[in-house]
Amino acid sequence: MVVRTALSDTEVDRVFHALADATRRDIVRRTLVAEATVSELADAYAMSFAAVQKHVTVLEGAGLVTKEPRGRTRIVRAAPEQLGRARDLLDAYGRLWRGRIDRLDTLLADDDGH
Repeated sequence: MVVRTALSDTEVDRVFHALADATRRDIVRRTLVAEATVSELADAYAMSFAAVQKHVTVLEGAGLVTKEPRGRTRIVRAAPEQLGRARDLLDAYGRLWRGRIDRLDTLLADDDGH
């Protein structure tokens, strides 16, 4: 069975690559709660501003956050729509898995009767 999603294979790869890193997941979490400047995000981590900027760039490339210029700063916001598309993909895989388990249960129940 093929699982269809609103994301292309390339987008799926980018999203899950981006979410594979704990710092990037935390940046998404923080920006879901409230927008933040890149500098504010950098202050939250024991790493350089440039390292945090690279994490934000990966998230932006995956469509998980957006950056908006505001004067000399960049405001980072989560993009919940992209997270929703990733969730939809995982839900589709969950339905596929549950369907297989249901079929296995049916097969085992039929074997019990013979």
